[in-house]
Amino acid sequence: MKYLLRRLGFYLLAAWAAVSLNFFLPRMMPGDPATAMFAQFKGKLAPEAMAALKETFGMTDQPVLIQYITYVRHVLMGDFGISVAYFPTPVIEVIGTGLVWTLFLAGSAVVISFVIGSSLGVVTAWLRRGRLDTWVPPTMVFLGAFPYFWLAMVALYIFGFNLRWFPFGHAYSDSQVPEFSFAFIADVIRHAVLPVGTVVLATLGGWLLTMRNTMVSVLGSDYVSLAHAKGLSPRRVVMRYAARNALLPSVTGFGMAIGFVLGGSLLTEIVFSYPGQGYLLVQAVRSQDYPLMQGIFLIITLAVLTANWFVDLLYFWLDPRTRS
Repeated sequence: MKYLLRRLGFYLLAAWAAVSLNFFLPRMMPGDPATAMFAQFKGKLAPEAMAALKETFGMTDQPVLIQYITYVRHVLMGDFGISVAYFPTPVIEVIGTGLVWTLFLAGSAVVISFVIGSSLGVVTAWLRRGRLDTWVPPTMVFLGAFPYFWLAMVALYIFGFNLRWFPFGHAYSDSQVPEFSFAFIADVIRHAVLPVGTVVLATLGGWLLTMRNTMVSVLGSDYVSLAHAKGLSPRRVVMRYAARNALLPSVTGFGMAIGFVLGGSLLTEIVFSYPGQGYLLVQAVRSQDYPLMQGIFLIITLAVLTANWFVDLLYFWLDPRTRS
């Protein structure tokens, strides 16, 4: 328990540092959201409106410490301010519009890639020097050498423009109304096949090689040889003794990947015009929407920290050595 509490304290400290950086960095940069928004109206706003805009975006003339305390209090309440690009919509609502699609797209891709890649890593390590081990890892590494946005463009050209099997982009068709129905769900899945498939192809090789190499090392351990000597079934030796211990390094990478899911698959979302967090981040940068950028960066940071905390819990369960 001390181990878990110590790790929790570390993550809380890291979260406080992230919130503090999120507050100070925009104030150290030239300009501010109010000035950027004032310039967008090209003289249509009265100069007196500048003070109101600065107060709206939290850029007041109060002492920095007072601003910092106010900012932290609002963050704890889930208030990230008002978006410039989507004014006067609150940042949390803008982020919420892309969060569901990002969780579905990037989350599905990470889980599918991890499960298939780790499973193939176990099989190829157990059947090493066979045909599967000869052809599958090099093929997956070859595909992973290509940037996933390039694979996305190739897939879009072949299966979208030429064969017309899948739609060009977006999360669902314009003719569909978002609702819990078979037609809408089928349309969403059809739109997600290409973006999810390209991310899976680009990342599958990494999970496979990590699991295979660790698995090969674990299979040479004394406790695995002892399990064989006891006459245990090969399946039990692989799953109970070898794969469970070989999975530990991959679990760490999976936790990091899950955390970064909330950042979205930036370039893939751009290629397919998918309305996720990555697409929102690009729009925020183009519009100089500092509050929205701050909100997205903070959500990503907190998601990574939370994912790592759950990885520590999983480690605590998988590896008895962490309990002592």
